[in-house]
Amino acid sequence: MAIKKERRDFLGMALGGFTALGGIAALGAAKRTWDPLPSVMAAGFSTIDLSAAKPNSLYVAKWRGKPIFILKKTSDMKKDPREVIVDGSRYLICIGICTHLGCIPSYFPKQHKFICACHGGQYDSNGYVTKSPPPLPLYIPPFKLKGTKVVIGEEGPEFKKLKAAGLTV
Repeated sequence: MAIKKERRDFLGMALGGFTALGGIAALGAAKRTWDPLPSVMAAGFSTIDLSAAKPNSLYVAKWRGKPIFILKKTSDMKKDPREVIVDGSRYLICIGICTHLGCIPSYFPKQHKFICACHGGQYDSNGYVTKSPPPLPLYIPPFKLKGTKVVIGEEGPEFKKLKAAGLTV
């Protein structure tokens, strides 16, 4: 007994094939929209050379759209376990966003402190809150040291040590 193929069977198989191809194309397009943009992938790490940093002068870099504050400390500034030692110099490396409402504090070198203009919150040269309303100190971003350069966005042994001690999130 032979199976008779009719035109209707052919149209059904053709429609099924086109539907399968359309579904595969739609899944491919959906995957491309879920993947991060190349610009976002490139912004994952920022490398900053600290060899040209001047004492008590704030250097501002950018990482993932956020300001990164790098302050080379002077000898009269209070020592702290949160500071980063690079080539014998002490640095504060933190995300320059107020932990109260997300404003960007300004650095005042004569007073050795950061002041947020939004609600008057203040941080010392170690990033700790000295005047409320900020609830937390300035955050330390993940970083890794490579000689006199710091790579922001990659967890190195120095950052892991700070994290294990509970000095950053």
